[in-house]
Amino acid sequence: MAPRMTQNPMHHTRRGLVSGLSAYVIWGFMPILFHLLHSVPPLEVVAWRVVFTLPVCLLFVTISSGWGDLIQTLRQPRLVLRLVVSALLVGTNWTLYVAAVVHGHVLATSLGYYINPLVNVALGTVFLGERLGRRQWAAVGIAAAGIMLLLGGALGMLGTALALAGSFSLYALMRKLTPVKAITGLTIETMVLYPLAAVWAYVATQAPEGSSMGVGGLTPVLLVASGLITAVPLILFAVAARNLTLSTLGFLQFAAPTIVFLIGLVLGETLDRLRLACFVLIWIAVGLFVWDIWQRTRAVTPAISS
Repeated sequence: MAPRMTQNPMHHTRRGLVSGLSAYVIWGFMPILFHLLHSVPPLEVVAWRVVFTLPVCLLFVTISSGWGDLIQTLRQPRLVLRLVVSALLVGTNWTLYVAAVVHGHVLATSLGYYINPLVNVALGTVFLGERLGRRQWAAVGIAAAGIMLLLGGALGMLGTALALAGSFSLYALMRKLTPVKAITGLTIETMVLYPLAAVWAYVATQAPEGSSMGVGGLTPVLLVASGLITAVPLILFAVAARNLTLSTLGFLQFAAPTIVFLIGLVLGETLDRLRLACFVLIWIAVGLFVWDIWQRTRAVTPAISS
C-alpha cells in the first residue's frame, strides 16, 4: 500500500504569507488609485467600484465552483439579512475612504486603519466575550491617549479616522457572526449594493458634465480596475486566513496603514507635531500589542510540541 502523501506545513505558511502580504500591500497602495480619480465625485467612484466588483466576484465563484454554496446561502433569510447589514457597513466605509483620499486626507485614513485593530479588540471584548491581558489593555490605553491628542486641534482627522475604523470594525464583527465563505459573502454584499450603485452610475450619466466613464484617458480604465482591486485582496485575505495563525495575520495587518501613511507624506500632506505625536503613540500601542501576541505564541508553541 502506497504511503499517504501529506502536505508540508511550511508550504501552507509560505502560501499564507504571500497571500496575506499581497492583500495588505494592495490595500496599502489603493490610495494612489483614488488619488488619480480625484476629479471623479466620490459617490460615483464607489458606484462604479461596486458595478465592476460584481462580475469579478461572479468570475471567482465560477472558478472556485462556488455556485452551489452561493445559492444555498441565498435561500437562508437570516444569513442574507446579516449580509445586507454588512453590505451597508462596507459601502459606508468605501464611501468615507474614497471621499477622504479624494479630498487629500490620506493620513486620516492611515490613522483610521491603525485604530481599527484596537476597535476590533473592544468589540470582541463586548460582543464575543474575548478577554484581554494587561499588556493588551495597556496598548489600548496608549492608543486612546494618542486619539485624545487630536482633540487638541485636529478634529477633522479624528472624525474621519474614527468613522473609518468604526465602520470597518462593525463590518468585520458582522462578517465574523455570519458563517459564510469569503467569496460567497462578498458576492452577496455586492449584489445588495449593486442596484443602488447602478442607479447612481446612471444618474451620473444624466448630469450636465456627463459620466466619468465617458471622459476618455485613464479615468474609465481606472474605474473598471477598481472592481478587480476591490475583489482580489479580499480573496487573498481569505487564503491567508486559512493558512496562517491569527497572530501572524494580525501582524501583517499593520503593513497596509504604514504604506498609506508614507503615501500621504509623498502626496504632500503636512504632519505637524500634534499629529506626529498621535501616530507615535499609535505605533507604540501597535508594537506592544503585537509583542504581547508574539510572547503568547512562543509560550503556547512549546506546550503543543511537548
